[in-house]
Amino acid sequence: MTLPPDFTLLQVVPELETGGAEQTTIDVAQAVVRAGGKALVATRGGRMAARLEADGGRMAQMPVQSKNPLVMLGNAARLVDLIRKEKVTLVHARSRAPAFSALWAAHATGTPFIATYHGVYKAKSNLKRWYNAVMTRGDLVIANSDYTRDHVLAEHALSPDQIVSIPRGVDLDRFDPRVVTPARIAALREAWGLKPGDPRTTFLLGGRLTRIKGHLSIIAAAAKLKARGREDFVIIFAGDDQGRTGYREEVEGAIAAAGLVDHIKVVGHCDDMPAAYLLADVAMLPTIVPESFGRAAVEPQAMGRPVLASNHGGVTETVLPGKTGWLVKVDDAEAWSLAIAKAIDVGPEKRAKMGVTAANRARQLYSAEAMCNATLAAYERVLAARAGKTG
Repeated sequence: MTLPPDFTLLQVVPELETGGAEQTTIDVAQAVVRAGGKALVATRGGRMAARLEADGGRMAQMPVQSKNPLVMLGNAARLVDLIRKEKVTLVHARSRAPAFSALWAAHATGTPFIATYHGVYKAKSNLKRWYNAVMTRGDLVIANSDYTRDHVLAEHALSPDQIVSIPRGVDLDRFDPRVVTPARIAALREAWGLKPGDPRTTFLLGGRLTRIKGHLSIIAAAAKLKARGREDFVIIFAGDDQGRTGYREEVEGAIAAAGLVDHIKVVGHCDDMPAAYLLADVAMLPTIVPESFGRAAVEPQAMGRPVLASNHGGVTETVLPGKTGWLVKVDDAEAWSLAIAKAIDVGPEKRAKMGVTAANRARQLYSAEAMCNATLAAYERVLAARAGKTG
């Protein structure tokens, strides 16, 4: 991908802790640097900032996560200074609150502005719809799935040619079974208290510990399995509670009350998700709110693991029922118990075949490289349109 000479991208994202928007920010910054440009990220900071800078990007630390109007105005002024000082070519916002500051700064400096819808933002009032619409007020909108694109078009007075769907990419260099050593898997097994040679089918729910991820549905489903006399499963909840100690305690209490301490383990944040997926036999994504894309359904498929996912949102585009996984009725403990049982009963050979199909499809459709190329092409499209207007 060829970028204009002296191309400088400024992405604006609340923080760089963990999540799809944050990972995509890092991936695109790396792609811009590889293409010969400069990549800046205005953010509060976080654990992923070190990777940004290791990839050749630079962080401009400021409180862009704030929704305080006075702080947002201050951020706009800071961004104007940054845009002028660094001669920024294009501004790309990835969340609503910082998008206001970024849009104001872009307008003040005459800089092209793009926003990515990383989620499906609900609006129960005209005020909330106006707030959400900040993401549509630039030169182009990027949606992270067709599901998200359809939602944006239904919610806002936007021409279809003003929005492009670019599926979120997965780092296929990182999520590659060939590069994960047995030692990495063994280290996780030991850390999580799983015995080598445990014959039970292992399920992994990878994602932050928050109610919308559906942990309680899985606990209820597991309780039904146990009530039927099934002991042939172990489920791992791997994810940071991000300060939600009350919810974590609720989850751990529900596990204990159901007598499932030997069947469900809450292990906290995991830094090595590729190894975690290889440790598991099946991945889970039992979200009770639709995921706009569902990276946690694609990453395990890239690692050759079938997925059990809630039947809504973007995952209906990424999981093929019976071929790469199974789609399950949302927040339905009985349906999930039957689906878990089915995933166990098809056996390792069938799961392995599904995993091969899943990996091939993920590598074809959802590479970070494909996502980055499409994003850089969107940048070129916007710059060409701006040049045509001023030419």
